[in-house]
Formats: sequence, structure tokens, C-alpha cells
Amino acid sequence: MTYVVIENCIKCKFMDCVEVCPVDCFYVGENMLVIHPDECIDCGVCEPECPAEAIVPDSDDRAAPYAELNRTYAAEWPNITRKGEPPADADEWKDKPGKREMFSPSPGKP
Repeated sequence: MTYVVIENCIKCKFMDCVEVCPVDCFYVGENMLVIHPDECIDCGVCEPECPAEAIVPDSDDRAAPYAELNRTYAAEWPNITRKGEPPADADEWKDKPGKREMFSPSPGKP
């Protein structure tokens, strides 16, 4: 089992999870982070750190639509190993549903 970043991260990208990850398995896009499923060691330390509750185990029903997205973009986006600045309006987007259509496939800056 691994962890998956889901829709809640889109336009929030708080990055608290990056700070605690012991294997640096997070990758950064323009408006979302993803977890590389082959690098995640299933330790779970990232899940409670996310203010947007955007990280779930792959066994969670909410993970299914995002598991392949995480795998795909972890192979394309740059690895991130340090917490950066979240978007200025991250708190405004934190609890908004229906953000999937706002997903950007563009890479972010580590």
C-alpha cells in the first residue's frame, strides 16, 4: 500500500507533507503535489501533516481516481525535498470541492 495525493491538494499545495517524508517521494506540479507510488514506503507520516487532508492511503475509495495521476506526474515533475511557500490564496481553496478541473499538468518549481 502507498499513499496518494487527491483533489484537495489542487490550488492549495501547502507542502507540510514534504518536510516529514523520510524518502523524499513527493513531486511538484504547478498547483498540486503527487507521491511516487514506487518510492513511498507507506510510513504514513505525511497524512496527518496535510492541512487540506489531501493525502489518503491507496485503499481509500477517494484514492482510485488519483492513483494513476500520481504515478504519471511523479515520473514527469521535479522532486521536492523541502517545504516551499504555498500559494497566497491556499487557505481560500482548502475546503472547496470540485477542484479536479483546475488541475494543471505543468511542472512546478522545487
